[in-house]
Amino acid sequence: MTATAHAVFRIFLAEDNPADVFLIERALKEHNIAFDIEVAENGKQALSFLRRLDGSIAESAPSLIVLDLNLPQHDGAEILQRIRQTSVLSSVPVVVLTSSDSPRDQHTALQSGASRYIRKPSNLQEFMAIGAALKELLAGTAPGS
Repeated sequence: MTATAHAVFRIFLAEDNPADVFLIERALKEHNIAFDIEVAENGKQALSFLRRLDGSIAESAPSLIVLDLNLPQHDGAEILQRIRQTSVLSSVPVVVLTSSDSPRDQHTALQSGASRYIRKPSNLQEFMAIGAALKELLAGTAPGS
């Protein structure tokens, strides 16, 4: 977790690659985003997280969800569909962050309710730039926005 004078954002990350988890956390820190993060390493853990939130109050929802499409046990497309069916998460921004550059995957994700579709970059500088996109989405979720 990073501490600043700003609000601490709750982020849910469904990502099976520990290196990508590390880089996402680093990109958030690089952009001075204060956050608590919960990570699901596979689709089963992500669905368990959604079940825990189903029927909860909005204050228990994360500020942002970052979702890999290529998760073991349940794919990200299924998880995204379940996110949008969970009332407490219906307005939470979802960023699909994936290695897929398939136009079909991008179209399906955006049609299914993803706020952004970002292809995982191949270099560190581009990965750090993802923090700016996440910060922009989080700005829209801050109290008073």
